[in-house]
Amino acid sequence: MKVAGIQWNVRLGDCEYNYAMAEKYIIKAAKQGNELLVLPELWNTGFFPKNIYDIADEKGDYTQAFLQRLATTLGVHIIGGSVAVREQKRLYNRLYTVTRMGEIVCTYDKVHLFTRGHEDEYFSAGSRCGRWQLDGISMGAILCYDLRFGGWIQKVMNEPCDVLFVSAAWPTKRGMHWDLLNRARAIEHQCYVVAVNTCGSILYGHSQVIDPWGNILVQAGIEDEIIEGEIKPETVVEIRNKIPVQADIRKDLYR
Repeated sequence: MKVAGIQWNVRLGDCEYNYAMAEKYIIKAAKQGNELLVLPELWNTGFFPKNIYDIADEKGDYTQAFLQRLATTLGVHIIGGSVAVREQKRLYNRLYTVTRMGEIVCTYDKVHLFTRGHEDEYFSAGSRCGRWQLDGISMGAILCYDLRFGGWIQKVMNEPCDVLFVSAAWPTKRGMHWDLLNRARAIEHQCYVVAVNTCGSILYGHSQVIDPWGNILVQAGIEDEIIEGEIKPETVVEIRNKIPVQADIRKDLYR
């Protein structure tokens, strides 16, 4: 499966601009022959303006219709990174996965809110894993700060996924952590990692596709960019057979 990660400088609080840019890059990535497109975290609002409650997407209705229209028109699957959604007087940092037929097969609310950035003062946390299948490939997703919590990722991967998607708004000053943690998750879970970040004055960019052996197949720089890679389930099987980590887990002692 050909996959594209769409990295761009999301404008803080400018929803009209951000939806327009998302559409522009989704169309471009689809025309380049990619089958699955991935967006970064909070691409509708940026991370995050003080008036985020007022500009968040009510019930996610606009975003869902937006992604469904593009997915069905272009014939691609879209992992909609995450958007700020207002629902029942609460805010959620929410990811949607939409198939090329327009079906929403996953809705995931970010579980670990970044307290240092006061995310917990604005958003409500989710409590369920984000997992689904597309074209016979098992997939899971986390959002930004979730990447630091190995126990949570292990729960997501309890039903082993072929690929883990990470959508983020990760800062430059912790860029080393971004690079190391993404590779570590690929190696420890023997899966592909497709990590899509935003970029800009304080954001790191460096979106990347990593194979189950920990090799970086492609990596963006610090500007707007579409990265492209390929997910090969047979490679996942090969690596897991080579070193049978899942079979060797001591479930009697942990997990």
